[in-house]
Amino acid sequence: MKSNGRLIFFTIILVVLATACKYFFGPDLDWSGFSPVIAIALFAGFIIKKKDNSFLLPLVALFLSDALIQLLYTQDLFPYAGFYSGQWKNYLILMSATLFGWAFKGRNFKSLLVGVVAAPTVFFLLSNGMVWMGAQVTYSKDFAGLMNCYEAGLPFYRNSLIATLVFLPVILLVYNYLTKKKAVLTLA
Repeated sequence: MKSNGRLIFFTIILVVLATACKYFFGPDLDWSGFSPVIAIALFAGFIIKKKDNSFLLPLVALFLSDALIQLLYTQDLFPYAGFYSGQWKNYLILMSATLFGWAFKGRNFKSLLVGVVAAPTVFFLLSNGMVWMGAQVTYSKDFAGLMNCYEAGLPFYRNSLIATLVFLPVILLVYNYLTKKKAVLTLA
């Protein structure tokens, strides 16, 4: 399989994985946030050499999975919409995980572990900070309100940390096997 064909096939795998996680885990608050999208963004920063192109893989995977969820929603097959107002902010915040991929490169276990912790943590801090600042949520606009907002988001943070820890090695294994016929957890 040629390089472009492998990349397209791999992107399809990532879209299916992201969509399946949203479909099966999204409606259950105990599992909400368990998604491979942060791992995909980290991975893109690890492997895509042209920095401006490294944002495309996570954006395509996230957008297509959201579009599929939206389609299911319009057919009354899913409880919430794939697209919602202000969603673009989460897309922008997701790009920070790609920046961590640039910084850590995924060549050893230490850099993988730092990325697995740093990317979901920054996503959690930024996204919940934006929720707190937003007009739709009724947290008080003081330090106590911010802490209440962060506390409410802890289950999502836990799930995103676990998901990134689970999905990043899986993504790396599949990628390394498809491109280099090596089953390794770091970039081959």
